[in-house]
Amino acid sequence: MDYWRGEISDGLEKLVDRAVTAGAKQEEVFAEIMKVVGELQVANERDPDPADAPSETVLNEPANDWPGADKG
Repeated sequence: MDYWRGEISDGLEKLVDRAVTAGAKQEEVFAEIMKVVGELQVANERDPDPADAPSETVLNEPANDWPGADKG
C-alpha cells in the first residue's frame, strides 16, 4: 500500500471515531464524508488549481497614510 493511502485510511478512521464519539451515527458520518468528497470532486473539475484563483490573490493596496487619513 502506498504511504498516502494509509494516511487517508487512518485519517478517515480517526475522523469517523471522533464524530461517533461526539454523538453522530456512523451511517450519518459516512454519508457526510461521501457528500464532501463529491463536492471536492466537483470543485476540482471546475478549478483544478484553486491556488491560482483570482479570489486568492493578495492585492497590494496602498496604505492609508495620505495626509487626510484618520490618524486616530
